[in-house]
Amino acid sequence: MANYKEIIATYKDKPGGIIEAFHAIQKEFNYIPEEALREAAKAFGLSEAEAFGVATFYSYFSVKKRGKYIIRVCTSAPCMVAGGDKLLEALENYLGIKLGETTADGRFTLEATECVGQCQGTPVITINGKPIPEVTPERIPEILSSYK
Repeated sequence: MANYKEIIATYKDKPGGIIEAFHAIQKEFNYIPEEALREAAKAFGLSEAEAFGVATFYSYFSVKKRGKYIIRVCTSAPCMVAGGDKLLEALENYLGIKLGETTADGRFTLEATECVGQCQGTPVITINGKPIPEVTPERIPEILSSYK
């Protein structure tokens, strides 16, 4: 596991490097730790508030610790019409958490997302970016069992 100082150094001299660094840090740690935000601010000549602003502006980035597996439920109109609201409720019940929370064991975080470009298979969830189409509440145990 690389440390965030090494990751930041890799992108320090590139235009838009802070965003690339945040992508790489999040890929490594599944979120952007506070210490990494401070280090990035120094490296890119920004205030800590500005670095935090970059990290929180983009919905893809997270500054709070998340689970090993990020489950995102598509909340766009086509998915909601196809039962996305029931799917979200079923995921919350199955995992024992609410939207935006992480399971106690640190395995799963549940988030909402806008369209993931899979409207032919609504409703859709993604797990760590991998789209899973045509998800029903009944399929949740089967789908999540491979991530336990």
